[in-house]
Amino acid sequence: MADRSEPRRRGRPRGAKSGDTKARILDAATAEFSEHGYEATSMRAIARRAGVDPSLVHHYFDDKQGLVAEVVSVPLRPDRVVQEALEAPIDELGERLVRAVLGAWDSGPVRPAAIAALRSAVGQGPVARMLREFLRREIMHRIASALGPAEDAELRAELAASQLVGVIMVRYVLAFEPVASIDVEELVRRVGPAVQWHLTGRPGTLDTVASQANNSTHDE
Repeated sequence: MADRSEPRRRGRPRGAKSGDTKARILDAATAEFSEHGYEATSMRAIARRAGVDPSLVHHYFDDKQGLVAEVVSVPLRPDRVVQEALEAPIDELGERLVRAVLGAWDSGPVRPAAIAALRSAVGQGPVARMLREFLRREIMHRIASALGPAEDAELRAELAASQLVGVIMVRYVLAFEPVASIDVEELVRRVGPAVQWHLTGRPGTLDTVASQANNSTHDE
C-alpha cells in the first residue's frame, strides 16, 4: 500500500509531457474561473485543481491575467496595453488610451479573438462574469488609480471606458462606415479629448461652454 504521507513531488507529474501539463492547467483555470469568477480564483487553486505545484503554473503563465488571455484565446494582454498608456502624463492620458486600445484592435491576429471575447463579456454565463470581473479589476481600477484621490475616480474611469467601448463596437463589431475605415490617428484626435474630459474635466464645464456659445450667437 502506498504511503499517503509521502509529499507531492514538485513540478510536472511524473511521465507528463509539457504540452499535456499546460493544457491541464488551462482546463483547471477555465473551471476555476467559471465556478468562482476572476477575483476569487487564485493561482494556488488552479494548481491544486490541475494537480501540479503552483510554481509550474507560473512557469507557463506569468500571472492570473496571462491565464485569462489564454483561456479566452486572445493574443493580447489588455491590462498591459492600458498600463503602458497610463505611464503618460495625466494631461495626455485620453489620447494615449485611445491610441493604445485602437492600435491593439487594429492588429490582424488580435481582432477576431478580441471581438469574440467582447461578445462573450456582454453575454451571460460564467465566462461572461469572469471577463467582466477581469476588465473591472485590471482595467477600470488601473485607470481610476491613475487619477489619484478624486472621489469620483471610478465613475470617471467607467465613463472614459464607455467612450472607448462605443468606438470599438462601431468600428470593429458593427463595422459602420466611415468609422470602420477612418485612420486611427483621426479617431485619436476626435475621441481622445472626450476621453480626457471624462478623466480630468470638471462636471458642468461642458454646459458652461455650450451656454456661452449660445449667448455669443444671440448677441451677433
